[in-house]
Parts: sequence; C-alpha cells; structure tokens
Amino acid sequence: MNHTVSSIIPRILRMNRTLIICSLALLASIGSAPAESSSQQASPYFYPFVNPYEATVIPLPIAYQAKLPDEVDSKEFKLKVFPDRETPEVFWYQDGLKCSLAKQDKQAPLIFVVAGTGASYKSANMLSLGKIFFQAGFHVIRISSPTHMNFIVNATSGMPGNTPEDAEDLYRVMIQADAYAREKKTDISGYALTGYSLGGIESAFISKLDEERGAFNFDRVLLINPPADVYQSITILDNLLVDNIPGGADNFTPWFKEALQKLTAQASTIDDLTFSGDSIYKLYRYYPPREDFLQALIGLAFRMHSADLVFTTDVMNGGGYIVPKGLELSARSSLTNYAMTSYHTSFVNYFDEWFFPFYKNQEPGLTKEAIIKRCSLYELENYLRTSDKIGLMHNEDDVIMAPGDIDYLKSVFGDRANIFPTGGHCGNISHPDVANYMVNFLTNKEVVK
Repeated sequence: MNHTVSSIIPRILRMNRTLIICSLALLASIGSAPAESSSQQASPYFYPFVNPYEATVIPLPIAYQAKLPDEVDSKEFKLKVFPDRETPEVFWYQDGLKCSLAKQDKQAPLIFVVAGTGASYKSANMLSLGKIFFQAGFHVIRISSPTHMNFIVNATSGMPGNTPEDAEDLYRVMIQADAYAREKKTDISGYALTGYSLGGIESAFISKLDEERGAFNFDRVLLINPPADVYQSITILDNLLVDNIPGGADNFTPWFKEALQKLTAQASTIDDLTFSGDSIYKLYRYYPPREDFLQALIGLAFRMHSADLVFTTDVMNGGGYIVPKGLELSARSSLTNYAMTSYHTSFVNYFDEWFFPFYKNQEPGLTKEAIIKRCSLYELENYLRTSDKIGLMHNEDDVIMAPGDIDYLKSVFGDRANIFPTGGHCGNISHPDVANYMVNFLTNKEVVK
C-alpha cells in the first residue's frame, strides 16, 4: 500500500493529507524481536518490526535496507494512450500518462513494474523497486496503478478495479511504453514483469494475457504481496477504518478532525523532521499511541486512495455518483463538498453501488460472487499452478490477507513461493533478503547486498 497526496481536494485538505500520511511513521512503538524464517528461506531473516501494522507503515531504517544507488538516472515520459480523448478541464494537470524509463548503457532485459493501489510510478515502493532492478541489470519502466488519478484520466477504458480490464489497460500502456523505449535506443534482450499489492495481482492477469497475444513473451513474472481476493482485501482495509473509529462510520468527520489535531501537535515538536527511515526509527518511541488508532490511519490512507478513484472515475464517466450528472467542472470549481463525500464513500460502497451494477447492466446474468471471483487470483488458479515462470513473494503477517489466504497461495505456487514471516503489507520490499529473492527469481543471480 502507498500513500500519495490527493490532487482533487482543496489546498488545505491536501496539506492535511500530507501530514497524516507522513505522520503514519510516528504512530506505534518499536518492535525488535528476530523472527524465524519460513521453510523457503535458506538463512535467518531478521526484521525490526514484528507488529504487522508497524511493519506496513514504518519505513525500514537504513541500517536494515539493501544497499542501493542513491539515485537512478531515469527519464519521465508521457503517453497519449487514447489520442482522441479530451482531458476534462478540472484535470488539466493530468494531460498525458506519466511513466518512467531507466535504461542501461548496454543490451539488457527490460522489466515493467506496476504500482499498488492508488500509487504513482514515483511512489516510495516504486522508487525502491526501480533501484533494485536497475542495479540488477534491467532496463526499468515504472507504471502507475490503474487506480491512480493520472492513469484513470488517460488510460482507463472502463471502471478501475475490474482486474481483467485493468490488465488490458496496462498491457496497452506497456506496448506503447516499449515502443517509446525502443525509440530512445534502448537495447532490449528480453522482458520481465512485476508489481506489488494490486499491481501484483494485475501482473498475473497481464502474464496470462501475454500468453495469448505474445507482445513480450515474459521470461519471468514476480507477484509481490498480491491479494488473493481483491474484494476481500478491500473489505479488510475499509474495516480497519470503520471498526477503529469510536462511534463507527457516523463519527468519521469529528474523528478525522481530531486525528489532524493530534498529528499536527506531534509534528510541531520535531525539529528538522525529514521523515527518513532513520529519523522515524529514532523518533517513533516518543509517540506510542493505541494500536486501534494506527489501524484506523492505515484504513484512512486506503480511504483516501479510494476517494480519489471514486471522484476521478465519476468525472470521467460524466458524473451521476458523486458529481451531478452532466456537470462540467472547471479548474476553478470548488471541490470541497465532493472531496468530503468521497471520503465518506468506501471502496465497498463503490463496488456495491456503482461498479457491480455497471457490469451487471452489460451482462444481465452476472452475479456479485462471479465478478468478485473474476477479479481474484482464484480465476487464474490453473494457470498459476502450471506456469513455471511466475513466482510469488509474500509475508505471513500481511494485513490485507484473510485467514487461509497465504496457505492457499502456498498451495498454488509451491516452490515458486517465498513467504517471509514478517514485513506486513509490502513493508519489507527494500530488505536485502527480500531484494535478493526478487532479483534471484528474475535473473537467477544475487546482486543485492
């Protein structure tokens, strides 16, 4: 899960959102017990946070990170995925799908990296993965999630959240991004694919799609912390917010204001705070709140992503859900009321009230259970069991997984799965053991220290 500043809400809310998400790193006490590794791990694995919620949100201190370049020479580029699509005036700053290319100075394989829920190509996890794979010798193209505003505006063909359709949209983008890389004299010897969280499950669907169309013929595909069942995972994330707000969902607004006040007070006591992994590791112990508050903030971060998705999708489809149908918002339109309405709309609300009816209207016999399965890894079970090129990296304590999910994925992937004992949801991506596993699976060599 990644936390970015919304660009649909008024300036003061954007500032408050930045404060909330950055301050997640000030919201629990340090855990530092070593953990036993899973049977897939050849050597002991140590992770400094044994609480899965801390592991999910606290940046890994530098001392525990893989040694990676400070910077990778990458170039941002824009794609006009649908040349005839007009960008609504309210999204004037989102014209063109932004991606990133880091190219080696010699022939090398190219890896596509797909972001998680609501995340852009330059989110923290995407930057880490870009460094890991570039250092391993890949050309790297990073692509935002189909649930990110910039992607929805420029590259989504339907309703974001429909995994097979999201995979189609990503595949279209990848073909265009590959053409751009070749125009820039990138010498490509082969292709690989990876993604984390929602990008992980989408990578599985992209791989299956490529088996049929053959644009890339991926040598290896790695799924990083994917949900087994997207609907189940979003329900867990929605409940982290609702179940941990005193008074429940009806008390969201006063709780939200109180949370802002607490975080503002905490941030104001810290001099020269950079929110780096090391500074957070040192300062965390001074601010040990209740775990229910931490869980609620994780849920709030997800709610912010879903709010962006709901608002953007509504505008791109002509309104009728959050925005009045047919209303054309301008760059000067006040978005405050729409933002607050979006914050009160859970992803489950979006699915039940708009997403499912939209697809049922196209396919009258469709059931809710059928579309939920269609968007899950269960839909690809036979393919995943038999495709030797697809691997899995996951954590036993991933907070978006329901009981039994990890065991199910182990049974599907067998010895192509590496399940770490701790790390929460994507918290250990920059850990050297995790980085080495990812590189080793994709290249059959270890180059990360």
